[in-house]
Amino acid sequence: MALQELNLSRCSELKELPTSIGHLMALQELNLSWCSKLKELPTSIDQLTALQRLNLSQCFELKELPTSIGQLTTLQKLNLSHCSELKELLTSIGQLTALQKLDLSKCSQLKELPTSIGHLMALQELNLSRCSELKELPTSIDQLTALQELNLSWCSKLKELPTSIDQLTALQKLNLSQCFELKELPTSIG
Repeated sequence: MALQELNLSRCSELKELPTSIGHLMALQELNLSWCSKLKELPTSIDQLTALQRLNLSQCFELKELPTSIGQLTTLQKLNLSHCSELKELLTSIGQLTALQKLDLSKCSQLKELPTSIGHLMALQELNLSRCSELKELPTSIDQLTALQELNLSWCSKLKELPTSIDQLTALQKLNLSQCFELKELPTSIG
């Protein structure tokens, strides 16, 4: 099948995708936003080798991503905003080497990022706003040398930034508003 875009947004009763979705080899965009009852993605998603954009925002019951997500090496944009049950990102996220934008805003159960996030060398935008359980960033974040925007607003439990933040030489926007527990900025920020 030559299908390049599949939009299932606001299919609020959709609970699962068939494993045959992996047969859509030409698929470049998959929009599952507001599929509020979707609990998981099939492992066959790793067969979508042309996928560039995956939107899972407002999938309120999504608890985790399959480990096979790391096989989506052409993925450029991943939107997981408002996935309020998502508790962790698997280390396989670091295999998404083409990823340019990662939106984790309002993932209110997310407590930490895997160190493998440092492998996302093409990442330009990372949105962690309102990740209210996030207490720290992994030191590997200093490897994101293409990162231009980092949004940490309303990360109310974030206590500090890694001292190696000065390695983010492409960083143009850093939002730390409403980080109530943040006590100081590392001197290296200068």
